[in-house]
Amino acid sequence: MCLAVLALHALPGVPVLIAANRDEFHARPTQPATRWADAPEVYAGRDGLAGGTWMGVTTGGRFALVTNFREPGRHLDPAPSRGALVEDFLRGTASPDEYLARVHETDQAYNGFNLIVGDVRQAWYLSNRNGAPCALPPGIYALSNHLLDTPWPKLARTKAAFTAVLDHAPQPDLPALFEALADRQGAEDNELPATGLPLDREKLLSSPFIVSPNYGTRSSSVLALHDDGAGTLEERRFAPDGSISGESRLAFSWHPPADANSLPALRSKPLCSSPGEPDEQAH
Repeated sequence: MCLAVLALHALPGVPVLIAANRDEFHARPTQPATRWADAPEVYAGRDGLAGGTWMGVTTGGRFALVTNFREPGRHLDPAPSRGALVEDFLRGTASPDEYLARVHETDQAYNGFNLIVGDVRQAWYLSNRNGAPCALPPGIYALSNHLLDTPWPKLARTKAAFTAVLDHAPQPDLPALFEALADRQGAEDNELPATGLPLDREKLLSSPFIVSPNYGTRSSSVLALHDDGAGTLEERRFAPDGSISGESRLAFSWHPPADANSLPALRSKPLCSSPGEPDEQAH
């Protein structure tokens, strides 16, 4: 996963809404989003190389996603699979804060990552490049390959488009959300983040939807959990030229815990703060 926008208790009747793009090498084997045969409560795609997944949801209302943290020149090999962090949460029963506290104990063994895990009551965020886990209050968040809500142009534009869709529709407008994810406009050279990549590579990666022969947006996904127990996960898959190569439309029922309608008190929890100014986080 390389770009995600999340609305957490920000849309009436829809406590969780996520729109996300997964960017990856086209040669990497991948299984499409489906209900897992070996874990029937899980709905997600699957990495055919390392196992695990980049984003998924369960019939218990648990959800998780991971993105890589872009840091050229800093790479551990071997290192544990970051996709396993998502899978382990989806299969498990630990609360979001308990799970991330446990992950945080060994997170330096992994290559850089951003991890969001949650249920319909609470969501938490951890980057192993930015300290301890923190709670996400109700709101709209955006995540790419740096810290949460870092104002990269691609992230700011996708978050604005996502927010505009919510402002104009009482319920999730899936076609409009997929359209927002399909934005191929790159940033101007003077807006590009300086992450250590060559300029042409920064330029390629600066659009929300990436098209190139070897690496690009492999899939776009929209996940929605409704208060009435209905859940949907839709995925569009893409060929190297950006054309649609497949689609999955998964509908399921989810069963929240008895106290799901009461949000936990977050006053005593460490809350996620906004990132620094662009010259601190994006350069």
